[in-house]
Amino acid sequence: MRPNPLRTLWTSGGAALNGWLAIPDSFSAETMAHQGWDTLTIDLQHGLIDYQAMVPMLQAISTTATVPVVRVPWLEAGILMKALDAGAYAVICPMVNTREDAQKLVAYTHYAPQGTRSYGPLRAMLYAGADYQANANETIVTFAMIETAQALDNLDAILSVEGLDAIYIGPSDLSIALGCKPAFDDLEPKVAEAVDHILARAKAHGVVAGIHNGTTDSARARIAKGFQFVTVGSDAWLLANGSKEIVGRMRA
Repeated sequence: MRPNPLRTLWTSGGAALNGWLAIPDSFSAETMAHQGWDTLTIDLQHGLIDYQAMVPMLQAISTTATVPVVRVPWLEAGILMKALDAGAYAVICPMVNTREDAQKLVAYTHYAPQGTRSYGPLRAMLYAGADYQANANETIVTFAMIETAQALDNLDAILSVEGLDAIYIGPSDLSIALGCKPAFDDLEPKVAEAVDHILARAKAHGVVAGIHNGTTDSARARIAKGFQFVTVGSDAWLLANGSKEIVGRMRA
């Protein structure tokens, strides 16, 4: 089976630079993939992308060494399995709030005896190899998003679930859950403290921690703290901001 460079990077102590895809288009995904991102996440939760758009985007990313990641809309067995069958090498699941949620996430993303994933990796075998089923459990990466007050209360229970590889902090949802304004970087003290707490507990459990960022400065600072998966920008954000900069300079 094709190795997962994300696991190799983490084992060496490195951090992955992740890009975000919200535009449902294979050419934009291919263009992003050729810029050198370690991973690219196709967002099925909040972006404009559905399953039919996701598949050619995964194919486009596969023209490079960039690791294809999918954030699914919710903790639901069918879409998790279909994302993996289509060739995602990591999945991010939103709103994992309890140990039971985390156990379901691990079960849905792992073949028996570790889990309950159904067999049918049609495109995944083309991308990963004919021995996909025998090695998928040790190769695929499973992220649980920690972004609610309930998840904070159950943090150690979630992190102790065997087979959960990583957690991903959504700072905006976490901010709202704690009664603060949504933000990526300049977090209110209560939220910043929660982020530091999540990172510390993840380290204690041997679980990789990732987080969404608004700037490269913030992402670099968080890598220095110990985050090993940082997202900076999205295709839509880069398109809008790059265009805005050019138009602003020309209008001036």
